[in-house]
Amino acid sequence: MTVVDLPPPLPVRDKATAVERAWGGVSPMLTRLAAERATGVLVREGGALHLDGGLVTYAESPLALGLDALLTAHGTVRGEVWREALSRADEHRGVARFLLSGGHLAEGALQLCHLAALYDAAYFALAPSSTPGRFRYGVGHRLGAVVPVPVAALERETLRRRDLLHRIWPDPRPDQAPLVRTRTAAAPRLTGRQQSLLDRIDGTRTAADLARELGRQAFHTLVDVRRLAAAGLIAPRPSPEPPSPPTGPGLGLGPGAGAGAGPAVPGPAPGSAPTAPGAASAAYGVPGVVPPPPGAAGLPPPGLADPPPPDIAERLAHTTDPHITLLKRLRDALEAL
Repeated sequence: MTVVDLPPPLPVRDKATAVERAWGGVSPMLTRLAAERATGVLVREGGALHLDGGLVTYAESPLALGLDALLTAHGTVRGEVWREALSRADEHRGVARFLLSGGHLAEGALQLCHLAALYDAAYFALAPSSTPGRFRYGVGHRLGAVVPVPVAALERETLRRRDLLHRIWPDPRPDQAPLVRTRTAAAPRLTGRQQSLLDRIDGTRTAADLARELGRQAFHTLVDVRRLAAAGLIAPRPSPEPPSPPTGPGLGLGPGAGAGAGPAVPGPAPGSAPTAPGAASAAYGVPGVVPPPPGAAGLPPPGLADPPPPDIAERLAHTTDPHITLLKRLRDALEAL
């Protein structure tokens, strides 16, 4: 069984990297599983890592292409050959053994593609997570062991890739947001890979979408995306701005209320005596706003209502923008009664 290691770790470049290493690497749980020589699958927010005897044999992430996609995207292995190998794989002979024994792929090519897919998906699987990981013991991957990788080597490579992206362009937003093209006075000369990416950026595709469409490794696509961002050629698509509130007397809150319609405040109940606006407004502590009719929503008549609590009344008294916040604060005051 071949084990691939990497060069010595890079020097610590920033405080975040130092903290990660001081706490036991990128994933303390993964480090502990490696020390236990565990076999199974570690499921994290960004993907999954398959272990055999404490070594990582495969990685998966929804943001990265799997080995099947990398092999079939450019015709290295025909799709029907991969599907046949997948259907015949079992716990003793994985997909890799069928591909090699059938002469569909050279061993060196399989190992290179396997390592490319493993490191690519592991970068996303080992991303900082807001949820704890879960490990299932004894779960093997159908691919089988091709080139197992030590956990320490995988973590060093993940840190190296994070550092590389940060040095190219420190803003991580282009990694996940839909991308748009921008205008620049002097565009640099682009490589063929970068130009093919730029040609497909339309405001809807993310870096992961572009990688899948082009059949490329997701991390290498991120490198090109950040270089294009650093050159001023692309940027994350701006978030849509919320609609501006009306500035006229009409707030458009009721059904069918138009731009010039007044506030959607219920009128008096049929047959009830009209209420003087001044008295009604004074009962709720909000000048110029007519309250709901007597008995609406279980409320007592305005003349019998208790005054709002002091904190609510104080907030309402300091309202400075009646066109935007007045009804919201009135709602809060009514709910607090």
